[in-house]
Amino acid sequence: MKNFFNKLLQFLNARKKYGVAVISALVVISIVKLFNYSISDNLSDSDYDDYFNASYKVFSIHIPKNLNFAGEKVPTTDFTVREAMEKELIINTYWQSQSLLLHKRANRWFPVIEPILKANDVPDDFKYIALIESQLTNVVSAQGATGFWQIVEPTARGYGMEITDEVDERYDVAKSTQAACKYFKEAYRQFNNWTLVAASYNRGMGGIQAALDKQKVNNYYDLLLTDETARYVFRILAMKEIISRPKVYGYILRKKDLYPVIATKKITVDSTIHDLAVFAISQKTNYKMLKTFNPWLRLNALTNDTKKKYVIEIPKGSINIYDMDGNYEGSNKLTSKDSVNLVTASDLPKKDTVKKSDSGSR
Repeated sequence: MKNFFNKLLQFLNARKKYGVAVISALVVISIVKLFNYSISDNLSDSDYDDYFNASYKVFSIHIPKNLNFAGEKVPTTDFTVREAMEKELIINTYWQSQSLLLHKRANRWFPVIEPILKANDVPDDFKYIALIESQLTNVVSAQGATGFWQIVEPTARGYGMEITDEVDERYDVAKSTQAACKYFKEAYRQFNNWTLVAASYNRGMGGIQAALDKQKVNNYYDLLLTDETARYVFRILAMKEIISRPKVYGYILRKKDLYPVIATKKITVDSTIHDLAVFAISQKTNYKMLKTFNPWLRLNALTNDTKKKYVIEIPKGSINIYDMDGNYEGSNKLTSKDSVNLVTASDLPKKDTVKKSDSGSR
């Protein structure tokens, strides 16, 4: 490839008198030649290496000087801290498919999580814990940790969450965020340090306290921990950086590239629903949408002999929010007028009002 361009330059210098027309023609020929090289199986190993080295770019990552978690400074002059931080930034910057999806989901779900953290006086940075724990999806771990916040059953019950065959509130983003806030505040009373609180969400309060006592230090960055917990806060910090400053890390995202918040209206129910598919159709939606917006409903019925009030969300308007080019209008915030009056037993459809074959349920 180098020989080709050297000969081309020599040819152009020797023939300036032929004018712009000849030079232009030769440039076009050279571009065609280069294009053919780039796709040809006949490209030599030497020319291929030259082309690859000239075209492929991978950059290192700069560590922000003011890096902090919940206002607590990260000591990046410590080589162990700096290199651990760099590792997570490199992994997540260049794991583009995953980080791109997280950008999209964060745009939809952070507006749900942020006001709950704020109302509980928990720093906004804690929203990134949900992001690294579950990628903002309702996953279940091998240990049974469930939902956006990956809460195990004993912890959930300890914070007053309902878990039955029909209902599991760990799948409710708002309620599970409230439960996570209870944990964060309890841990902060113990550690008086938000970074240690975040680490304890992975290791447990007892585990972090035992490590602090054994190693006779008082902060996360001086602790020798298992690999998972040692990486945990740095993973949070990396995603905070990438999600909050996408362009710095090479993510050029338009509004249309991000998932919008879907406006919903709330229905309060205090009676048994024998068939959720029938109920969904009575509310001018379908079973799929009912389950999409209420994943905490685990079966096809809701038994409610105690007259407990459950809040069910359904789409506020049309589910066809995109045009053919993928554009959409901004999200609509829920207002008090969107809440539907209490639906009682007399308002609910009878089980056989709608045939199951019409509902799309399985």
